[in-house]
Amino acid sequence: MKIVVIDGQGGALGKSVITALRKRRVIENGTGEGKTGQIFAVGTNSTATAAMLSAGADHAATGENPVLVACADADAIMGPIGIVIANSMFGEITPAIAKAVGRSQAKKFLIPVDKCNVTVIGTHEHPYSELVKLAADAVAAAFDIP
Repeated sequence: MKIVVIDGQGGALGKSVITALRKRRVIENGTGEGKTGQIFAVGTNSTATAAMLSAGADHAATGENPVLVACADADAIMGPIGIVIANSMFGEITPAIAKAVGRSQAKKFLIPVDKCNVTVIGTHEHPYSELVKLAADAVAAAFDIP
């Protein structure tokens, strides 16, 4: 299983998502528990990439082209909702990035943070930490991981 985590800015959300995936044992954590697979962290800037790498990503890269390549064969894509909105996150999400995420056949797990000037109707406000936990649980449920 290939999980691609995309983040920008300081990478705090991506770092939290990777930490939650490891804690939830969605990805093999070296103890023989969890599904076999890898986490690919792609930051829109080097600070975001470094933050996600420090959380335990198996692979990491920075920039638009790594997003395009990683999304092509991903099983799951995770990140803030802004990764599907061109020019969001202060312009860090290029139209090509939004298009690559949207066109990918991967299951997408988007976290509805409000920093992208988008309000998703029908969602409930949750603390940041609860959104990350819910995202990790959703990935586990989608791939039948206990």
